[in-house]
Formats: sequence, structure tokens, C-alpha cells
Amino acid sequence: MERSRGELLVELGEAGRVHSNAAVMYHAAISARMGLTPVEEKTLDLLQRSGALSAGELGERTGLAPASVSGLVDRLERKGFARRVKDPHDRRRTNVEIDPSIEARLAPLFAPFAARLAGLYAEYSDADLAVILDFLHRSAGIQREATRALTEPVAGAEDPEG
Repeated sequence: MERSRGELLVELGEAGRVHSNAAVMYHAAISARMGLTPVEEKTLDLLQRSGALSAGELGERTGLAPASVSGLVDRLERKGFARRVKDPHDRRRTNVEIDPSIEARLAPLFAPFAARLAGLYAEYSDADLAVILDFLHRSAGIQREATRALTEPVAGAEDPEG
């Protein structure tokens, strides 16, 4: 029996929630193994993929408020996972980069999961993979926008720190 669009949308919503829960729990376990919070671990992932970024760029890519980014970088630096460095092209600017030795510690934690995903990808056609890839890029953009909306100060709200 073919499912209606409404049924598919309900199932898609539920599957998205299940997928999100699985991802959060996986990264919480990885983070705990590394002595990090999930936000710290995902920020390291971002730095690993992107290279050094300014605090402003970290805020743009994570959707976190500037004060949150500053505290996050402080914690990563204290824990020895990242460091602030002068931008080689603009000495007035400071970037945050991952400590290169961290990658060797992270790789074994992710290898079994990456191997299983590679097996899953092999089951899909190139056309299927293109649709999945499009969905992931677009849904991540929507999620970043939603994160930004939740972390921006609310107009007229009292500052809890001041």
C-alpha cells in the first residue's frame, strides 16, 4: 500500500527526530571520551574541516552568540584542544585553530562509524546520494538559522549577566 504525502511527512518528521537523537547521543559519547562537551567536540570538528577561523566566523558557522563563542574558545584552549593564533594575513586579527595532535586522538574514535557509513552509502545510487546530499545541506542551513534565532538576544529582554 502506498503512503500518502501526509503520512510520509509524519514519518519523515519522526525519522528526523530519531536521527537527531542518535547523532546527539553519539557525539555526547565521543565528547565524554575526550573530556569535552558536545558543543566543544563539534567545534573541533568544524575547525578540523575548515582550518583556522576567527571567533566571528565560528559564531557565523555555529549560530552561537559572540559571548558564547568567546567562552567556548577559552575552554578549548584551557583543555589543550585549540589555540588562538595571529592571522598570518592580518596581524590585528586572531584566529582559533585545532591543535594538530588532536586529530590523531580523534581518528580511532570515528573510524568504526565511518566504515559503517561507507557500507551504507554503497547501497545507494549516485542519484540517490545526490538527493540525500541536497537534503542534508539544506536542512543543516535551516537548523543553523534556527540556532541563530535562539541565541540572539531578545529585544527588550533584560541581560541576565548584567
